[in-house]
Amino acid sequence: MNWKRAATQAGFAITAAALVLQIVLTVEHRLGNGDSLVGALVYYFSFFTILSNIMVALIYLSDLVAWRWLEWWRTPWVRGMMAATIVLVMIVVHFLLFGLADINIWFVIADRTLHYVDPVMYALWWLLFQRHGALVWGDLPKMLVYPLLYVIWAMTRGAVVNEYPYPFLAANRLGYPQVIVNGAVLAGFVLLYVIVIGVDRWLGRRALRAV
Repeated sequence: MNWKRAATQAGFAITAAALVLQIVLTVEHRLGNGDSLVGALVYYFSFFTILSNIMVALIYLSDLVAWRWLEWWRTPWVRGMMAATIVLVMIVVHFLLFGLADINIWFVIADRTLHYVDPVMYALWWLLFQRHGALVWGDLPKMLVYPLLYVIWAMTRGAVVNEYPYPFLAANRLGYPQVIVNGAVLAGFVLLYVIVIGVDRWLGRRALRAV
């Protein structure tokens, strides 16, 4: 049995199912509160958790099929970046946002899958089934572009529609100085990216010694 392929298929299926469930629930909830379909979809894609899980799903898919447009998601630095990113998503949600999405049982299922099951599955998949030793310290600046672009997107949208995806980004309530202070969470990205690069390099050296 090909354990890597089985794990990849399971990871893709679970991640994709959780994303579909969440978009159905989100759109239904937003429409029920007077939002438009476009507005509901934009709101759905304003969450870092959603975007990160989509990235993870595309990484799994890039491992299952040979489509050329998925080549970027096959690169070691992107896969390593998402290992750190999705783990940080789990950490931030657990300590800062736990319980905010407990609207009903289906929201809870989607929320727990996207914030806990998927991060653990992907981190293990990256550790156990990826060839290591390809990451270099020069990959760190590239990795930081993703969270920085997200912050720009979230804050720009928030300033336009007066709605922010996370309480610690709510400049309309906290003010920009406090949001900047809260932005220290970006240091978590630096730390976890450094850890992922270090682990990858260590596992790569270990694999070479085992040959």
